[in-house]
Amino acid sequence: MSHSSGRSGRSSHVLILATLACGFVMAMIDVTAVNVALSDIARDLAIPLAGLVWVVDGYTLTFAALLLAGGALADRYGPKAVYQGGLAVFLLGSVLCGATPGGGFLTAARLLQGAGAALFMPSSLSLLTHSFEDEQVRTRMLGMWSALVGVAGASGPLIGGMLVHQFGWRSVFWVNVPLGLLAIVMAQLVLVAPPRQPRDLSLLSHALGVAALAGISCVLIEGPVLGWLSPLVMAAAALALLSGTLLLRRERQGSHPLLPRALFHSSSFGAANGVGFLINFSVFGQLFLLSLFLQKAGGADALQSGLQLLPMMAAYTVGNFLAGGIAARHGTRLPMLAGLLTASAMALVLMGLRPATPYALLALGTGIMNLAIGIAIPAMTATVMRVAGKQHANSAAAALNANRQVGALVGVALVGTILHMFPGWAVRLPLAYATMALAYGLAACLVYRHVRLPRVQAA
Repeated sequence: MSHSSGRSGRSSHVLILATLACGFVMAMIDVTAVNVALSDIARDLAIPLAGLVWVVDGYTLTFAALLLAGGALADRYGPKAVYQGGLAVFLLGSVLCGATPGGGFLTAARLLQGAGAALFMPSSLSLLTHSFEDEQVRTRMLGMWSALVGVAGASGPLIGGMLVHQFGWRSVFWVNVPLGLLAIVMAQLVLVAPPRQPRDLSLLSHALGVAALAGISCVLIEGPVLGWLSPLVMAAAALALLSGTLLLRRERQGSHPLLPRALFHSSSFGAANGVGFLINFSVFGQLFLLSLFLQKAGGADALQSGLQLLPMMAAYTVGNFLAGGIAARHGTRLPMLAGLLTASAMALVLMGLRPATPYALLALGTGIMNLAIGIAIPAMTATVMRVAGKQHANSAAAALNANRQVGALVGVALVGTILHMFPGWAVRLPLAYATMALAYGLAACLVYRHVRLPRVQAA
């Protein structure tokens, strides 16, 4: 009887995990798979380079800007309802992406996808926490969750390449339809709705954040195309500056800030968030760069580029798995420093890349850099959560994720600027990797100066 009960319990645990991971994995694959479809999208819809940057960054823009709002809505209306609602919005965005008649429509649909992901991602983690009351079981499920997310991120380019090769680029979006419908139905059948926790939404603050990020995106993406002093770009810069200033003022003086002010009492919190921004700045900027480089300069199709990106992306996952043991022995500060310095050094080496460079050298150098960053990321996350403590864990996690998505947005936009301003890959590659080396070096400086957790606490 007890054996049957234990097996039934394990089955229910796996079912809950599969239900909650379905949305997260779908969104992760979508982010990375779209990159290998960019060349096909550009050719089919006649989208210029700036349009491709909007296709990638449109998703990241609403995702980053609305993540904190998604967490607040999950508290206010219940994580189960918001999780299912977010999946429905993401599903609608995917249908519109798959049926898009042109580039502008595709960008708008990607904005909708990002809004849906911002709703269901914070609530999925909340549901995971509430679904497993036993701490040991919850820890094991979180470990499996992290592994699934890592595998999804690493395999995204390959899955995208296979879909584009067999069914065309629109299949990258259509595949979300059965997955999204399955996740919504399973959530209704499997998940128990936790109680609501009434919370102020700070709608004006969220709107200011959206406006600031939209302005920054417009400046970085349209500046090289229209001219940095064109009326649209100048207006976008003014919008970003004004919105950002008003948001900072509200956060300092308002009675309901988006983030608890207690989080900023430790410089480690701000430094680790800065590290998160700079890591995603480089990681997603590099993915955008290499996806286009392998196809435009290397002549690879979507499937070939997906296969070529797979070992480079898998290096992140390998680093993630190694990180736990390293942090247990040395704390979180050392793996962050070592990982970031190694990545910065490898980015300097990769400045020597040219279109004629053998793929093996590109894969080796990029793999070492990504392995080092894969070790640094869990240590960075652990630092943020340690500083936050249980009381502010949700807010700290949401802030870190939002900062990382903003970093991805800026990284892709800046790489797009480099690609637009410099026509030859012999110039583009060194400039892009010099930017990444600078970003990783700056992140290492933040850790060295501000992250001072005791070894025992960090581990």
